[in-house]
Amino acid sequence: MGKIFCLMGKSSSGKDTIFSILKQKVSLKPIVLYTTRPMRSNEVDGREYHFINEKQLQEYQACHKIIEQRVYNTINGPWHYVTIDDGQFNNKDHYIMIVTLEAYINLVKYFGESRVVPIYINVEDGKRLERALQREQQQLNPNYDELCRRFLADNRDFSKENLDKAHIYHYYENNQLQQCIEEIIIAINKNLCTNERNDDI
Repeated sequence: MGKIFCLMGKSSSGKDTIFSILKQKVSLKPIVLYTTRPMRSNEVDGREYHFINEKQLQEYQACHKIIEQRVYNTINGPWHYVTIDDGQFNNKDHYIMIVTLEAYINLVKYFGESRVVPIYINVEDGKRLERALQREQQQLNPNYDELCRRFLADNRDFSKENLDKAHIYHYYENNQLQQCIEEIIIAINKNLCTNERNDDI
């Protein structure tokens, strides 16, 4: 199997925007994760996520289709995020997907460190909070409690200590979107020319 490039970062760091642009500019097959959380007003089923309910998740579990999964106890109850063996992975393509740090670690355990490559997007917290607030204000029913919970949780989950433990040392600063994307594309192309993971990515 080819390499899996894992795009990750705290909420409102620009992951979705960067993911959408990279899908158009690099020869990587996107992997769409599954979630039980409600779909946001600007999302499309099968694009950002496959949106499923708890019963559907249990059916995948019963069929042993779960590669990795996480659950978050939110203001609105438990939300599951899941990578499912649904035929998206094959032995010839290279892939890109949006993940959490926990998911990245689980994917490394499942596929091996040489096949799973981290791309960590970093944004200064003040700017990130401003972006998160602007996005939430555009929702039909803004949920500011959940915004605050997620902001604080991300600061814990993506602490420098946790990133170091996962052997993620290189950050892409998303202050200028185009520059950030160009740096990522250069690193991806360089990595695809090697047989092993390049930790400088």
